Amino acid sequence: MFATRRALLGGLAALPLAGALPAMARVRKNDAAEAALDAVFAEAAPPALAAGIVTRAGLGWAGVRGVRRAGHEAAATRDDRWHLGSNTKAMTAAVFGRLVQQGRARWDMALAESLPGLTLDPAWVATTPDDLMHHRAGLLDAGLLAQAWLMAAHVDQRPLPAQRAEFAARALAGPPAGSVGQFAYGNGNYIVMGAVIEALTGQAWEAVMQSELFAPLGLATAGFGAPRGEAPWGHRGGVGVDPAGFADNPRALGPAGTAHMSLADYARFVAAMMGGAPDWLSEETRRHLLTPAAGDPPAYAAGWGVGSAPWGGISGPGPTITHNGSNTMWFATVLAAPERGLGVIVLSNDGAAGKRACQTLAPRLAEAAAAA
Repeated sequence: MFATRRALLGGLAALPLAGALPAMARVRKNDAAEAALDAVFAEAAPPALAAGIVTRAGLGWAGVRGVRRAGHEAAATRDDRWHLGSNTKAMTAAVFGRLVQQGRARWDMALAESLPGLTLDPAWVATTPDDLMHHRAGLLDAGLLAQAWLMAAHVDQRPLPAQRAEFAARALAGPPAGSVGQFAYGNGNYIVMGAVIEALTGQAWEAVMQSELFAPLGLATAGFGAPRGEAPWGHRGGVGVDPAGFADNPRALGPAGTAHMSLADYARFVAAMMGGAPDWLSEETRRHLLTPAAGDPPAYAAGWGVGSAPWGGISGPGPTITHNGSNTMWFATVLAAPERGLGVIVLSNDGAAGKRACQTLAPRLAEAAAAA
């Protein structure tokens, strides 16, 4: 049930301040967004669908439709928490960027330096975090994330850093199974990145996420795994999956895809990646994280697919960033245009119907927001 989401190239990202728009433009934009949300919710029919337009100040417009659990009456709300799946990867990369800013890491530091406690095959010694975060290290999920590992990891009670260090040791014990320098999307890259962050800080990835991302950006609803308590359930095949059961990937896979949070909190992160939090992420670090690796397509940066759109720039075409995330029971899509300062987020508590809804609604919302 681990995520295998490819980046959806050609996206968008933080809007100009909603307050800076003329009142009539805001009304037209919101009317168009509400209509698009209604239409896609009716077409795709997921249990629930949440959407937002993002500015560099955070969430500008938001709308939610549907119920927290199929067959039950409790409505989904704007304050609910949603599972982000592989959209967690950009957060793991941003946390590593914070360590670089603090002088605790380097983009080009070799794995032999960042994982000194492991015995690496010589082919991995010079591999860098950038190689892993861009999915160009030659590390393939096949074999590493087999069903047997996933099931064993679900019940593994050892500390998570120990589990991730063991995964990294197994992944790096032999030469790369893939072609070094060639893009091959894989969750294993970010599990190893989690092990790198843990080795550099001496803390669990979860704790570093809290201290370097959640707390500084004020993401009070952020957590890991399937949201519990008063929150939507994930759905597979239209059937709700109890969050107390096997409702997410193993916790060890966290750096690749287990974060959850509210729509507004996720918007704060997206806004920051658009330059809305310069005290948290320097312009140099932000640009590094959003710059794709040189080489054959697709253009993929550190947790972001990179493309362009006619509305992506301030007055014309410009670059876009985007990503999808899913653990097969939830779906999340973000599209953003950093230069324009315009972004949209779409979230659902269903894997299949949610995918249809998120990928259909996101570009419609982007066009509505850009036209306002």
